[in-house]
Amino acid sequence: MLIERTTKEVIIRLPASIDTEDLQDFLNYARYKEITSKFKVPQSKVEKITAQVKKNWLAKKKASNKK
Repeated sequence: MLIERTTKEVIIRLPASIDTEDLQDFLNYARYKEITSKFKVPQSKVEKITAQVKKNWLAKKKASNKK
């Protein structure tokens, strides 16, 4: 993996072998961070949402492993 910063952007180079589903999850997270960077939310709400996301993610992973 190679990360390069220019004056206008950050360029991330990844090997072609990377799992595209994992990459999409990462990109979704990066987009979330970009969108929410200006919002102030109480930590308790963040923890509640995080717990729900983890629960859903684990359920999705378990379901995909059964296929």
